[in-house]
Amino acid sequence: MRLYPGKVNAIAQDMVQALASTGDIEVADEMVGEVVLDVESVLREYIRVDRDVTDRAREKISREGLEFTQLNKIKQKIAEERNFGVGDRAVEYITKQIIEALLHSRHVDEVFGEDHVLRRSLREVINRHTHVDDDLDQEVRRRIKNLQEGTNTWEIEYQKVMGDLRRLKGLDS
Repeated sequence: MRLYPGKVNAIAQDMVQALASTGDIEVADEMVGEVVLDVESVLREYIRVDRDVTDRAREKISREGLEFTQLNKIKQKIAEERNFGVGDRAVEYITKQIIEALLHSRHVDEVFGEDHVLRRSLREVINRHTHVDDDLDQEVRRRIKNLQEGTNTWEIEYQKVMGDLRRLKGLDS
């Protein structure tokens, strides 16, 4: 799963709307925008820390002369050291952070939903928004299948083709 800065507002709005419409949270109409900003801040912080972890993994690969194919493994290790969720743990980590933010937000009147209910609703919103990214990822991989995954050439071409497809489909971040 990958979050793009350009999607943060839409995801946050959908999350707040989903939780408020089911009665899992109670928010005064004039405070909805502030709650959306609270959720956005969690998502933006996740993106920032994810970039930092990725940069540190790349630096380690470069510094130690390791294979670029080890990026995800090294990134996972750095994330674990920082108690940060990446890969399969990303959605769980993000939902936990958002629930904490909602519980401590002065803009939320009351949180009625139990944690597992809130997690499920938040997960559904994230999955709905990241499904497009999964489809794009598959399309990019299909287009660059002639390159060896994990190499610098593959990474550069992946980013180039992904950017082209995102612009073509109007999904620029």
